[in-house]
Amino acid sequence: MSPYSLGRTLIIANPAAYSGRGEAAAIFAMRYFSSYTTTASSCEVRLTESGGDATQMAANAQEYETVLALGGDGVIHETVNGLMRIPEELRPRLGVIPMGSGNDFARTLGMRINDPEAAINQLFDGQKRRVDLGKVNETYFMQTLSFGLDAAIALDTTNRRAHSSAYSGSMLFVTSGFKLILTALSGWQYRAVVDGEALEGIDIVFAVQNGVTYGGGFRICPSALPNDGLLDLCLTNEKPTLPHSLLLFGLARFGRHVRSNKLTLKKVRHVEVEFAGDDQPPCQVDGEQLQADRYVIDVVPQALQVIAAPTCGW
Repeated sequence: MSPYSLGRTLIIANPAAYSGRGEAAAIFAMRYFSSYTTTASSCEVRLTESGGDATQMAANAQEYETVLALGGDGVIHETVNGLMRIPEELRPRLGVIPMGSGNDFARTLGMRINDPEAAINQLFDGQKRRVDLGKVNETYFMQTLSFGLDAAIALDTTNRRAHSSAYSGSMLFVTSGFKLILTALSGWQYRAVVDGEALEGIDIVFAVQNGVTYGGGFRICPSALPNDGLLDLCLTNEKPTLPHSLLLFGLARFGRHVRSNKLTLKKVRHVEVEFAGDDQPPCQVDGEQLQADRYVIDVVPQALQVIAAPTCGW
């Protein structure tokens, strides 16, 4: 059934993920591993109870060969930051059983979304790959960091999910976008150094990506690769009008915004950015809020071994 065993395996599961279906998925995963003993030498499940739990669990997982994060991008983000506290030679590989609304890192890995049995089968047949991570100040990110409108939308979707929104995935991102787009058109003045080049302008969108998508499939940086030793930057180089902003928002769903002369896209290794005045823009890292006076962003090449789907295209 499996070309290799996952070895001693820890599943870190968010029981509240995907409107409370994470707990049932965790129980299913434990029973599945117990039924097919050749897939892992042992398996343990730990359920998170509050923010930060997954980070602590992963940071203490050096005796495991594989850590599986079961939930959405939030629990994966915490798990990644915990694993990065373990010395590289002892660090377990990471797999994901995606149970969430956005699931953007799972898309990067080519994993089946919100289907635990299918995702587990992909893990058994998967490819061991090394991926880069981003790092902003002292926080790692596996998928996305952004400031301004897109960050405001991402944080609004997180808040709405916590209050049982009727929407999920990209539709949740779309509805938040239409609600918030008018509030961000004045922008935020930024000063940045991008690989030694000084830039300044008005931030409407300022996104740094390790993977292609955010917001449940919006292809904000279509050329991003998680293993090329680079991050992908997308930022506005001048303020768009409201009609143009709405058009760009719609085109970004399919990655067709990249031809706009209002945007700059480039591959980068190091970014430093700060924003003028007291009105600081929203900032999100893998969907979690982040606040600082100054942001130092770097790529960490080949930082983590992951299990990607057999059909993963990179």
